[in-house]
Amino acid sequence: MKFNELHFCFIFILFFNSVLVKGQFAGAVGTANTTAIYKDSSIFVNWAKSCIIERGLKDIAIDSLGYADLGNDTNVIGSAGNAVVSLGDGGKAIAFFNPPISNQLGPDFAVFENSFSDLFLELAFVEVSSDGINFYRFPATSNVQTQQQIGPFDLLSEPDKLNNLAGKYRALYGTPFDLEELNGITNLNINAITHVRLIDVVGVISGPNANYDQLQQVINDPYPTPFSSGGFDLDAIGVIHQQEVGLKNNFDEPQLSIYPNPAENEIFIFSNNENQIKDIKLFNLMGNYLQIAVNSKIDIHELPEGIYFITTTFKNSKNYSIKLIKK
Repeated sequence: MKFNELHFCFIFILFFNSVLVKGQFAGAVGTANTTAIYKDSSIFVNWAKSCIIERGLKDIAIDSLGYADLGNDTNVIGSAGNAVVSLGDGGKAIAFFNPPISNQLGPDFAVFENSFSDLFLELAFVEVSSDGINFYRFPATSNVQTQQQIGPFDLLSEPDKLNNLAGKYRALYGTPFDLEELNGITNLNINAITHVRLIDVVGVISGPNANYDQLQQVINDPYPTPFSSGGFDLDAIGVIHQQEVGLKNNFDEPQLSIYPNPAENEIFIFSNNENQIKDIKLFNLMGNYLQIAVNSKIDIHELPEGIYFITTTFKNSKNYSIKLIKK
C-alpha cells in the first residue's frame, strides 16, 4: 500500500471514530443541531384529549416491589409542564387525539418527559395508530455504549446517540416525530393518526428483560429505578400538524374508539364528545344488551370469545357503534 493510501485510510478511520464518539443524531437542548421543542412554542396546535395507562413494575425483575404509581392518566391531557404519570418498567400509555394528527412537512407531534438533566434520560418507544387497533413503531436507534449499565442516579446518557426514542430531551422540551418516516405502511393512515402509544424502555443491558432498537442493539437507560416514579415519566404529547376539521371526517358527529381491540380482560372507550355521552353499552351479535360502561371502561374477562358491539348514545340522541373482538 502506498503512503498516500495509508494516509487516506488513517484520516478516514479518525473521521469515522470521531462520528461514533460525537454521535450522529440531533444533540441536547441548547446545542446547534438540536431538534428539541419548548413547551410554549407556537408550533403546537393541540394536545392529547384523553389517555389510558397500563402500569409496569417498579423493577421488572422483582415482582414484590409492585407497580409504579406516580400520577394518573389525566396528567397527560393538555399542555406540558403541569404533571406527569410514571409508567414503570415496560409500562404503556395510549393517548387519543381529535382531530387526528396528520403528516405534513417536518415533525408532526412531540413527546414530553420530565428529566432533570440532559444526561439522565428515561426512554420510551413510540407507536402510532389510525384505527386504535393496529400500532406501528417509529424505527428507534440507540448508539449509547452498552459496556457500563446506566444506574438510577448516573448522568451518562447521550442525546446525540439517540433517535426516535421519546425522552431524548429534558423536561419542558419535546422530542419530535415525523410521520413521513412511516409512510407506506399497510393499515396505517399517516394523515389520520388517532392514537399514540408510549412503551417504556427497560434499560437493562443484559438478560431477558433487555430492550433492543431497530438494529438489534441493546438500549441502555437508567436501571433499576425501583421507585413510585420508576420508568418513563410522561408529561404530555403536543400536536404540531392536525387534520383539518371537515377534511376527511365530520368532527361534529360522534366518533368512537376502543382500546385494546382485540381485547381479553378490559377495554377503554375514547370519544371526541366525552362530555355529551349519555351511556355506553355492550351488545352481542344477537343484539342482546350485556352491560354498561363505568367511567369509559368495561370489564370483559368473563365473556366468551367472539364479536361484540359497543354502542354510545349521546345527549342529542345520536348513536355510534364500533365492533369489538373478544379473544
